Order: sequence, then structure tokens, then C-alpha cells
Amino acid sequence: MTDRPTLDDQALDILFREARTQNKWQDRQVPDSKLEEVYNLLKFAPTSANASPARFVFIRTSEGKARLKPALSAGNMEKTMTAPVIAIVAHDMAFYDKLPFLFPHADARSWFASTPALAETTAFRNGTLQGAYLILAARAAGLDAGPMSGFDNAKVDEAFFAGTTWKSNFLVNLGYGDPEGLFPRSPRLSFDEAARLE
Repeated sequence: MTDRPTLDDQALDILFREARTQNKWQDRQVPDSKLEEVYNLLKFAPTSANASPARFVFIRTSEGKARLKPALSAGNMEKTMTAPVIAIVAHDMAFYDKLPFLFPHADARSWFASTPALAETTAFRNGTLQGAYLILAARAAGLDAGPMSGFDNAKVDEAFFAGTTWKSNFLVNLGYGDPEGLFPRSPRLSFDEAARLE
């Protein structure tokens, strides 16, 4: 057996060590093809029973931003309205209807369709995971990200998901960041503070 290869320092810096939550954006558009590239990376990351409950709305137009604007908190208004793309990370509460395709080797749909509490927990947990994968995939594809939760979920759901089984979770601003908008990096917990070995 041989060890799997590891990412080099440049890749680790891009994904983690030097990556920052962006607050200011260059006046530079993100092509739709780049958003497809990001999705086509994140879709391969793991979810329970391959459920893949996350759903994404990529807002790129002034009309879409106008629909989103009333849901934003004042502190997040400028950085969101000036972002080239705002991704609504949502999850489909009826994700299990896709399981006969996504998980064909077992009757996984029945595990969730008859157990609403399990379905809700699974949708939220795995949709959140996929939102995190979105951030990493965006960084891997050359974009910057600014994830946030300062908005009214009910207003977003009314504006974008009325009549559907989708529910919003959080937002991720996407584009090419302007370093002038960065705050000093906040501290992180050490391994010994955040983890233990058993």
C-alpha cells in the first residue's frame, strides 16, 4: 500500500490558510460557466445516502438582487448588493423523492418519506454540508466567498421558494474579492482547545 498524495502548500493556502471571508468585491462578473464548474465539483462530496438535499439559487441580476434585498440585515446590505453573485443555499424538504435515482441499491426513499423528523434533520444537516462544500469548491475554482446568515429566512423563502419544498439555510456571496475590504484575521482555537484524542 502507498500513501495517497496530498495537496501542495499553494492548494492548502487557497482552500484554507490564506482564504478569507470577503466583504468587498472587484467590479468583475462571474460567468455562468464558472458557477456550473463550482457545482460540478461540490456535487461529488459526501452526503447521507447520497441524498444531496442542497439546492442553490445563484442570483446574478439586478432583478434577483431586488427581490433579495428586503430580507437582508443592514450590516450585510452593501457587501451583498455589490457581490457579483449571491448563492442562496437551500435544502429540499422532499429530497427523498430523488433517492430512487441517487441511491438505487436500496429503498432509501421509504426511510425518510414516512419519518418527517428524520427527513427534516437529514435535509438540514446535509444541505449545510453541501453549502460548506460550495465554499471550498468556489475557492478551488478561483472565486472568493463570503458566507453569511444575516438575513430573514422567511422573507427569502417567500420571495424565491413559495409553493415549493425548498427552504433557505444561508447565503454565500461569490466573486473576486477586494483585499481592501478584509478585516484582520480573527484567532482560531488550537488543536488542544477544540479536540481530544480518545
